[in-house]
Amino acid sequence: MPKAAYRVLMPQSRTSSVIFASPHSSRDYPKSFLQQSVLDDHAIRSSEDAFVDRLFAGASDSGAPFIEATAPRAYVDMNRSPDELDPALIQGMRSVTYNPRIVSGLGVVPRVVANSRCIYSGKLTMEEVQARIDTYWHPYHEKLQSLLNESHELFGQAILIDCHSMPHEALDNLARSGMRRPEVVLGDRFGASASAAVMDVVERAFLDEGLSVVRNVPFAGAYTTQHYGRPSRRQHTIQVEIDRSLYMNEPLIRPNNNFRAMQEAMARIIGKIAAYGEGQQQLAAE
Repeated sequence: MPKAAYRVLMPQSRTSSVIFASPHSSRDYPKSFLQQSVLDDHAIRSSEDAFVDRLFAGASDSGAPFIEATAPRAYVDMNRSPDELDPALIQGMRSVTYNPRIVSGLGVVPRVVANSRCIYSGKLTMEEVQARIDTYWHPYHEKLQSLLNESHELFGQAILIDCHSMPHEALDNLARSGMRRPEVVLGDRFGASASAAVMDVVERAFLDEGLSVVRNVPFAGAYTTQHYGRPSRRQHTIQVEIDRSLYMNEPLIRPNNNFRAMQEAMARIIGKIAAYGEGQQQLAAE
């Protein structure tokens, strides 16, 4: 089992209200889980945001904390509500309300990985599902909330950047429509989870690196943006989805030849976003 529910890299001096989080990049798969699954060790990683932790780990060098969930997404999903329970996976559970994520097998404890491949041959007990939520989901979100509270205390606001990756093929439909294939999708739930000013800063940081950026289509944000995004309370949350082909060989799940260049670009992007958090501290103090 993973030793802890999360890993936090703190800056030597916390100078920014921004927090970077990676809920899906863990590759620490419990041995018992792998034995329980019908998938092999490679296939089970297909939903993982592989290497996103390495792309954003430099946040601490820019004065911002970085938190990473240590439980893999296929085991328990931090970007789902703890009550998104799947009756098709859990023994004795009856369906209550329609939820498209649950129906597709992507509840808080997923039933499938990418391309709808089943993880298990049978069902799990409610006790096992609840144990995963209690052991990993709740501690991760408690720590994330603590970091947000600290930002409010130190800077008068908090900005959460929820860091993800997307398969290159995820945007095939947009590419077929004739538009340039986006390389980055920023989600703020169509303005509900972050102010326009914060969204503009994040978008400009990626555009300055020559990356193609779109907003909210097809990924507007899930539980994290919905739950933590409260711009009226000076708490802003933006989901970032980066095309995996920019930095990795997707079939092999390995960094590609552009990985180092992407790391360097991300360091500059992170620096600009974190610097905006510093500027807001000065405004709050005036």
